[in-house]
Amino acid sequence: MPTADQLARMIMAGQGQAPADLVIKNVRLLDVITGAVTPTDIAIVGERIVGTLAHYEGIRTIDGAGRFAVPGFIDTHLHIESSLVTPFEFDRCVLPHGVTTAICDPHEIANVLGAQGIRYFLDCAERTIMDIRVNLSSCVPATPFETNGAALEIEDLAPFRDHPKVIGLAEMMNFPGVLAGDPGLLAKLAAFQGGHIDGHAPLLLGLPLNGYLAAAIRTDHEATSAAEAREKLAKGMAILIREGSVSKDLEALAEVLDENTSSFVALCTDDRNPLDIDEEGHLDSSIRRLIQRGRPLHHVYRAASHSAARIFNLRDRGLLAPGWRADIALLDSLEDCRVSDVIAAGHLVTGERFATRQTIAPVGLDSVKAQPVTPATFHTPPNPARNQTPVIGVRPGLILTFRETATLASTDHGLQPDLAADVIKVAVVERHGRNGNIGRGFVTGFGLQRGAIASSVGHDSHNITVVGASDADMALAVNRLIDMRGGFAVADGGQITAELALPLAGLMSLHSFETVAARLHDLRDAARALGCVLPEPFLQVAFLALPVIPHLKMTDRGLFDVDAFDFVN
Repeated sequence: MPTADQLARMIMAGQGQAPADLVIKNVRLLDVITGAVTPTDIAIVGERIVGTLAHYEGIRTIDGAGRFAVPGFIDTHLHIESSLVTPFEFDRCVLPHGVTTAICDPHEIANVLGAQGIRYFLDCAERTIMDIRVNLSSCVPATPFETNGAALEIEDLAPFRDHPKVIGLAEMMNFPGVLAGDPGLLAKLAAFQGGHIDGHAPLLLGLPLNGYLAAAIRTDHEATSAAEAREKLAKGMAILIREGSVSKDLEALAEVLDENTSSFVALCTDDRNPLDIDEEGHLDSSIRRLIQRGRPLHHVYRAASHSAARIFNLRDRGLLAPGWRADIALLDSLEDCRVSDVIAAGHLVTGERFATRQTIAPVGLDSVKAQPVTPATFHTPPNPARNQTPVIGVRPGLILTFRETATLASTDHGLQPDLAADVIKVAVVERHGRNGNIGRGFVTGFGLQRGAIASSVGHDSHNITVVGASDADMALAVNRLIDMRGGFAVADGGQITAELALPLAGLMSLHSFETVAARLHDLRDAARALGCVLPEPFLQVAFLALPVIPHLKMTDRGLFDVDAFDFVN
């Protein structure tokens, strides 16, 4: 917070009686409340805007001629780990796209390392240029139906509650546990009453939704249809329109964002990797596409900034006006949302500014404790009690999966894939060194005709998930991940054809986001060479093991029916 002397400087500069630290000259300012676009200077002292709608002099100036100024964007829900880079590289990758605030849930690293993972993120957040805020992970483990690396009870979260970077409690994804009155979940909810509690309630409607909201849960990023979003809005939830690398809900939800709802709608990415950021952008891409779909322009920018700030109680940002935090995106075009410069907390974002950050040593470098596997590990015996085998159905752009069935041939090595019907094997190998569990089953939708794809990113418990048409290639890919201390690998005919090491908790690379993007290109090409038809196969693999998203999932303990919240016999 500014001191009395700093406030005096701000007041004098705002009146034009002293030079500002920084002035953006001759820019066109978008008022996200009224929609007005006004030529003006913007004067900044320290981290704060002190003057608009007037002419100012400053110690430093930026030429805004021909450009538009909008409030910096706020990503309201994401897991930085799923960008596959450290928070410092995420900062460097995403801030130039106009995202000046990111609200993250370190749920992924917490499921591997527990409180140590949360501490790592908070330490990083204190040093990034972007303002990274943290919601404390509410569901570690997410369910009792899989094996993860840690458990967080309210006693583990309480020491972080008053940290200046903490907003509240992160996505309460175990909604069946909430509705059933699980004592551990109730203790967490009780501790954050009066603060912010993030929701996570896919397809939850009617009376069960009422019960869930009675716990003062305020947001949801899991709506996948306009009808679902409208019921949740009518019941007081703020809707976070998600557009990530796998979960792509913008098309379905765009119609919900209008003049009446924009104060209760915000934007998020949830999970977007550096390759997609490089090719498409980040929240700037979502803004561009919403405007292209006819959503009212200043209401889209309002949802991306002011509404997001209000929903998450960030009262100092989201407007370009005196007294507000100087988080500003300068655009060459409002309609296309083309970001040319970014001011974060009053400072122009440059490569030199990123170089000033103090970094934090990586953690969890030995978190992959799985034992080597063999092709026989993936032999799947038939169930004599049924004629057809349940199969997980995958569809592009959805982390929802579907219940399919297949009639599969059986040999001495068990049930066999049916490549003509696009049915291949899927397995989840426990990697935290706790029990050695391996869950086995079948999946359709990948299109693989040979080889295997393996990932140590496996939401939420982050065991090793592998899909494949060949037991030998599945074993090769899994063993390569163990050797790399986590990552992605593609195996084809006894050879590793592409890989990316993710040794930080088995989730994040120690390399730059540019290097990660290049490796992801190679991995995508290698997956396509196997016949893969999914545009984002690795994150799609990662979500196969998420037993809180309907309908059928695979965990290290076996095939799981999310609707019944029990294993498939």
